[in-house]
Amino acid sequence: MNKQLKKNLTGYLFISPWMLCFFLFTLFPVFMSLYYSLTSFDILSAPRFIGLENYKYLLTGDRKFWMAVKVTLLYAFVSIPLRLVFAFFVANLLAKKHRGQGIYRTLFYLPSIVGESVAIAIVWRTLFGRNGAVDLMLQGLGVYTQYSVLGNPKTAIWSLILMSIWQFGSPMLIFLAGLKNIPETYYEAASIDGAGAFKKFWKITVPLITPIFLFNLVMQMITGFMVFTQGYIITEGGPLNSTLFYVVYLYQTTFENFKAGRGAAMAWMLLLFVGILTAILFGSSKYWVFEEND
Repeated sequence: MNKQLKKNLTGYLFISPWMLCFFLFTLFPVFMSLYYSLTSFDILSAPRFIGLENYKYLLTGDRKFWMAVKVTLLYAFVSIPLRLVFAFFVANLLAKKHRGQGIYRTLFYLPSIVGESVAIAIVWRTLFGRNGAVDLMLQGLGVYTQYSVLGNPKTAIWSLILMSIWQFGSPMLIFLAGLKNIPETYYEAASIDGAGAFKKFWKITVPLITPIFLFNLVMQMITGFMVFTQGYIITEGGPLNSTLFYVVYLYQTTFENFKAGRGAAMAWMLLLFVGILTAILFGSSKYWVFEEND
């Protein structure tokens, strides 16, 4: 055995645990889910191959599926831009040197750490439920409603959107890192030329931060379409399916209605949609993302 081959075998030996886990717990389940999406499978009995019938039923015969799509699109296309704008605004404030900067960063990032937990979802449900803090505050202002915020189909989704915006810490830190990476010499040169604060922000900060915007937008879009905990724990998809997120309906279809084949088809449709949307974002980036060679 030559020396180079021995080196290669040693490397493969070290990464073999990761490769084994990847093939067993990632790659194999991915291909199995693709197979199950083409079958009638109720988890309890053997799958029966039916071709594209699951996809056909979802697209043409399942009104609840389209309701979940509509709710998820509303949630994603409203909460993601608002979260990014708010995160960018706070990052600009924290980019300036001031006392207690580290404490503020930690406090603003904290909701992103605990926000996806079941405990916070229960707290949110209590705050916006009947006789919760928000309901009592509205009553104190003389606003009496028949339903709580979470019990009203017109307002329930907006309370979850508000929760999403509150969890702005992760994109905020990424924006902050990008802002810190902009050379101060650009701003000094602009000041010498007589540029004001707004012009420096619009002509220097915004163009140089657009690659960070693209990264945050893609990452937040992926997590936005995969939202589950809020819709399942806080509202269970109600009232009247007004908060029935796509992944919540996928879970109900697979594990509550025991239609795992149809659930696998939903998962692949979500993967395809997010992939297309990501490709569109990257394709359009040449028109609005500033590159160093521009």
